[in-house]
Amino acid sequence: MPELPEVETTRRGVAPHVIGRRVERVIVREPRLRWPVSPALAETLPGRRIDDVSRRAKYLLFAAGDGHLMLHLGMSGRLRVVPAGLAPESHDHLDIVLDSGQALRFHDPRRFGSAFWLTGEPETYPLLAGLGPEPLSDAFDGDWLHARSRGRRAPVKAFLMDSRIVVGVGNIYACEALHMAGIHPARPAGRISRARYTALAEAVRAVLADAIAAGGTTLRDYVGVDGGTGWFQLRLAVYGKAGEPCPRGCGPVRRRVIGQRSTFFCPVCQR
Repeated sequence: MPELPEVETTRRGVAPHVIGRRVERVIVREPRLRWPVSPALAETLPGRRIDDVSRRAKYLLFAAGDGHLMLHLGMSGRLRVVPAGLAPESHDHLDIVLDSGQALRFHDPRRFGSAFWLTGEPETYPLLAGLGPEPLSDAFDGDWLHARSRGRRAPVKAFLMDSRIVVGVGNIYACEALHMAGIHPARPAGRISRARYTALAEAVRAVLADAIAAGGTTLRDYVGVDGGTGWFQLRLAVYGKAGEPCPRGCGPVRRRVIGQRSTFFCPVCQR
């Protein structure tokens, strides 16, 4: 599933091709995504110029006048910039045709992605309202995590993956950040000190920044805008490495299910 680094890599890849371009038409080949594609998208977006491309959590926001096209890649979706006349392949469900002769093409084999036309401020939309801070923003730090964790008995890994606490820290990156910070993923969130949460917030930032620089992590169906793959999987310390030595030389990495997700950690250096 594309996570925050993959979505941010996608944003950076498509932005130079779409910002300042006018939409000529919208082609909806398959409206049955996770939620049906509204007819308002094809009726309203043509003729508008795309002014900016931003990201909130794992949603891409294309600003166009007084509205936004909001896209979510779902489990297997990806965006490509292709010649507008290129014949669609199977699962190419949506084209945003631009005045440059190119098209922003949405490909989604599992159809768990979504495309919405939003009016008003995106932050007020139900899917975005109530989300926690961005992990790379100034609003996210150890003090925030410490304050929100008081009294919580849930494992810190589940706490870290709660989008109401912080957005975009998926399973892979939670495992890696907890290992970097030396925190056991099953430790109750409310029993971690402010100093250790400061270390964890810094680890989250470092892991995500490194993953973005590497173009994301290639797992299962994800590929980037240019058809290439991310390289962060070559730098993973513990994720998917059960039975292999901890990079710190402690002993073998273990796997455990926490919150119905496979969790990888070192039982020696993570306390």
